[in-house]
Amino acid sequence: MANNKNQHFVPRCHLRPFTQEAEGLAISLFNLERKKLIPNAPVKNQCSKDYFYGTDEQLENAIQLIESGYSKSLRDLLQDNRSLSENNKTVFRIFWLFQHLRTEAAAMSAVQIAETTRNIADLPQEEFSLGIKEAVQIACRTFAGSMHELDDLKFCVIKNKTGFPFITSDNPAVLTNRWQLENKKTRGLSFGMGSAGMLAILPLTPKLLLLGYDGDVYSVPNERGVAEIRNTRDAIAFNRHQFLQCVANVYINDASHEDVLVKHYSEIESVRPKSRHIVHYAEIDGIYGNHKRYVVIPPEKRDKTKEAMMHTQVIHPHPGIWPSQIKIRTNGSVYTNGTGMGYVRASRAFSANGPDFKREHP
Repeated sequence: MANNKNQHFVPRCHLRPFTQEAEGLAISLFNLERKKLIPNAPVKNQCSKDYFYGTDEQLENAIQLIESGYSKSLRDLLQDNRSLSENNKTVFRIFWLFQHLRTEAAAMSAVQIAETTRNIADLPQEEFSLGIKEAVQIACRTFAGSMHELDDLKFCVIKNKTGFPFITSDNPAVLTNRWQLENKKTRGLSFGMGSAGMLAILPLTPKLLLLGYDGDVYSVPNERGVAEIRNTRDAIAFNRHQFLQCVANVYINDASHEDVLVKHYSEIESVRPKSRHIVHYAEIDGIYGNHKRYVVIPPEKRDKTKEAMMHTQVIHPHPGIWPSQIKIRTNGSVYTNGTGMGYVRASRAFSANGPDFKREHP
């Protein structure tokens, strides 16, 4: 039986630097639906639910181990942020991955996809259903098998020297992809953790942020793993991802920034996707030799007697602006084999089975 009933899907050790005086007690939250800042909200009530991970004591202990490692590395970085050590880089990378997989937002998305699939396929609920806690536990198991999926990314810490702080949210570990969102040849393709051009973003404190990036696609000038931003526009560009990815709330350490926060959100509000995924339904159209041809149609027009397949596409919003530190390499490398796998990084291309991959420039 788990020792803690109130379980956080964004841990208090992550929220603490964004609390008042970094004491870990009260925090200012901005609710997107109400467009209102609420000061002095108790941290213990943020990003938590009763037995969110279930009652497995071993799982709870494993989570606490990851969070304690993150806390220690963050303390190290706060004491000396002139460089990012290899050990702390590894700890932050693992924490980003776990945090990205385990939030309420990720669980809700998995549940919604399962429900949409069940409805289209006309499956009975008792045969194909997924609850939030089940989705979270699946995500935790997924983490165990994908811990090394980001080993090939480069990581650095961004020091905020502007007058506006980094914010965090109820879904702070952001996966995005500047190259794929902006390149014509990737239009319509989705992307994930193995994709070429991946970016991993995690605010650490109001003045520090972790950035992971595909070094074959981007150049991020830094010294010993540390880069600086001095233009407020760059801070806004990083913060936009919190507005776009959160479920309900973003968090800020200083309530006096309310008016500016409202302004920044108003600039990106229309881009927030109403749905986080689309399910494509493809019905068989004919057989040509050894190949089958499928045609994508609206699910409501499907012929239930025909063979079909479904594909889920995650919606990735474009933030409108990007930090100037993230520069695309014109002589970089991306890999494709012309299949629905899209463009992947070298590590994925060289380990995959199937048609050979070819190298292209971003």
